[in-house]
Amino acid sequence: MAGPLALLGAAHPAPAFVVTALATVLAVAVGADAATTVGVCLAFAAGQLSIGWSNDWRDAERDAASGRTDKPAANGRISRTTVGRAAAVAAVATVPLSLAMGWRAGIAHLVAVAAAWSYNFWLKSTALSWLPFALAFGLLPAVVTLALDPPLRPPAWLVGASALLGVGAHLVNVLPDLEDDRATGVNGFAHRIGRRATAVLAPAVLVAASVLVVFGPDDAPGPAEWLGLTVAVAAAAVAAIAGASTPPRRLLALLGTAFVAATDVALLVFSGSTLH
Repeated sequence: MAGPLALLGAAHPAPAFVVTALATVLAVAVGADAATTVGVCLAFAAGQLSIGWSNDWRDAERDAASGRTDKPAANGRISRTTVGRAAAVAAVATVPLSLAMGWRAGIAHLVAVAAAWSYNFWLKSTALSWLPFALAFGLLPAVVTLALDPPLRPPAWLVGASALLGVGAHLVNVLPDLEDDRATGVNGFAHRIGRRATAVLAPAVLVAASVLVVFGPDDAPGPAEWLGLTVAVAAAAVAAIAGASTPPRRLLALLGTAFVAATDVALLVFSGSTLH
């Protein structure tokens, strides 16, 4: 079982599961029927697997140089060739699974997956490293609502909040590996502004997402929205203070930011019920 488990480990299973689950739960929240919900789940699962495997295929040598023991393609648990082939198969499968949701939702999803691949192969080491996350996450609610019958255009506030959530998640994800990344030639946006600025910016971006979700809908915020926003602001304050301290309290900053992100996801899913 080492081979299949190693292959799964190379797919970035945690973020792949979270994104797929978010899209699936959002489909349920906006009133999609069972067939549409399953279609959304399958398309997102295939797309996320292709993204994770292509990332590990691309970064295998760099991860090995950094001594990444959590990367199967870098530590010899699975060959780089196998990971590359898996990425190609998942990418091919993503096309029909995406279009099965309808051409509008399918094209939106394929653009989102292509944006993620552009990060893996090009934008990761540029000042625009945040852009693929903004585009891919911003398209997530559009994919779900366009898959409905009849298709529904998502409101701008929902797209904007999801895009900010993606940017914030990206900043949180790169924080632990900034030094290792720099040592192997990666110089993305977070690397350019530094650890302390990133630790402050990440929760701030996520709070901005919370504000959009709470105040974006036409209805006045209810107790649940106000509670979520209060929790997000409090957790963001803790994260920002911890990240800006000397020396920075990295774990506390990461946990605080992750808590804001989790609150944003809950608010985002809850907001989906207002769209139908």
